[in-house]
Amino acid sequence: MNFTFGIVTGGDSDHIKDCIQSIHNLKIPNYEIIVVGKNLNINSFNTRFVQYNDIHPSGDISIKKNIITNISNYNNIVYLHDYISFSPDWYQGFLDYGNEFDICMTRILNSDNTRYRDWSLWAEDGNPILNNNHYLIPYDMSHLSKLMYFSGAFWIGKKSFMLDNPLDNRLPWGYGEDVEWSKRVRTKTDFKMNRCSSVKLLKYKDRAFDETTLKENIFLYNLKL
Repeated sequence: MNFTFGIVTGGDSDHIKDCIQSIHNLKIPNYEIIVVGKNLNINSFNTRFVQYNDIHPSGDISIKKNIITNISNYNNIVYLHDYISFSPDWYQGFLDYGNEFDICMTRILNSDNTRYRDWSLWAEDGNPILNNNHYLIPYDMSHLSKLMYFSGAFWIGKKSFMLDNPLDNRLPWGYGEDVEWSKRVRTKTDFKMNRCSSVKLLKYKDRAFDETTLKENIFLYNLKL
């Protein structure tokens, strides 16, 4: 499998060098790294830098990711922020998992090794059994794709699918660009989960999602969409 790793940055990251090195350490036979942002004074093998100065104060994150889609040389594109690190067995995990997906998630760990927003539910219509609409659900729960959400921090998508379903360039960081995109694409394809691979945040971030309880899981496993 060939991969493009597309990193978006604001240009002031303390972690981007470690992020890039973790990709090199995977020793993938055919891969490329594309970094889009400003102040890109980094020398790195097999890496292209696209200078981009944000117009919106919070960052033109959707525009940057769409740039990556358009210039990628490979069909498997990994979209990530500049504080993501790859586990040493990430690539082997994808070889084991396979190539049959439009969009795909792996396990994501926070910097304290707790679970981050990876296999996530964003249900619009609440239910008395569920206390809110935002949950981390078990990795083997695969029938709720039409209610799911991928965090903009990290996901994998096919270039062909992403060209047809780009992020909304009008939405900068903090304006729910990942929510809007997830709601739009989940009507067109099934979200896939590769449990064989994982990444980790190089800084702590509040996940803002709760893991489901046993009672909630029983309800969700039996939920018919």
